Amino acid sequence: MTTARSTSSLIVIPCLNEAMHIEALVDKLRPSLEPLNARIVIADGGSTDGTREIADDLATDDPRVLFLDNPQRIQSAAINLAVAEFGSGFDFLIRIDAHATYPDDYCVRLVEEAIAIEADSVVVAMETVGHSTFQKATAVAQNSKLGNGGSKHRTGAAGHWVEHGHHALMRIDAFRAIGGYDESFSHNEDAEFDYRLRQAGYRIWMTDKTSMVYYPRTRIGPLFRQYFGYGRGRARNFLKHRAMPGMRQMVPMAVAPVAFGAFLAIINWAAIIPFGVWAAACLGYGVWIAIGQRNPYGPLAAVSAMIMHLAWSTGFWRELLSFRHRAAR
Repeated sequence: MTTARSTSSLIVIPCLNEAMHIEALVDKLRPSLEPLNARIVIADGGSTDGTREIADDLATDDPRVLFLDNPQRIQSAAINLAVAEFGSGFDFLIRIDAHATYPDDYCVRLVEEAIAIEADSVVVAMETVGHSTFQKATAVAQNSKLGNGGSKHRTGAAGHWVEHGHHALMRIDAFRAIGGYDESFSHNEDAEFDYRLRQAGYRIWMTDKTSMVYYPRTRIGPLFRQYFGYGRGRARNFLKHRAMPGMRQMVPMAVAPVAFGAFLAIINWAAIIPFGVWAAACLGYGVWIAIGQRNPYGPLAAVSAMIMHLAWSTGFWRELLSFRHRAAR
């Protein structure tokens, strides 16, 4: 009978400028190393805040911790490089986000679930938590349907088979069989990977046995850039596979055209109506959060959601129009 102790796991942490978190995160993961026959790989993308030095010290002090330089900087390249360099002989790949919090038994639960369900990939739900005022408001938005569109890996659900989810564990043989992540994707590489994984006949299980806590961006600029990247990644996935976005992506796609179309109000006032309907719907939802859920961050959460919608939509159309421009040349 296969058990967690009879398998082995490669735990990979892609990181960039995570000096405040990396040591505590590794300490959190250490108790899982022996029962999972595991090793930790810290794949650093060129940090300048001391992360590299801390990671190098951790690797020197503990042979179960490995340091890897990731010259391409992006997470997809970090995972691919870690598997290429150290993946031989391991059964499972566990992907860990440096700027997140995990239960003590997170990795063990993932491996146990993969074995019990016979899944090729195990994904998890994530709860978003904030500390500053803007971060708390953004967390409220990302935990609500206004911000996540009802995504199961944002809201959580009973264990079930899915098409996509927040990456946690993958069988290394399945990862290698489909060629790993597409490194041309700086964002949404997980959704693109999951599409190819399912097309190849592998199965993805969303577990309800464990989850993680994610901390959103603390300022408007980084939040906008993050969701702009997500939008571009989703467009690239569509262009590569002709995989139509789901309904929860179709609605935000309209936001950028509606927002930019509002400038036509100088010609005809009616052009502002669609923008007004969207803005009113978002702010109304925020008021409902404030009153119905007694959450004072509701109205500000609506603003965060509007930033996310606009950024995602702008990124999507930017990538789509850029591709068509290149194709026409």
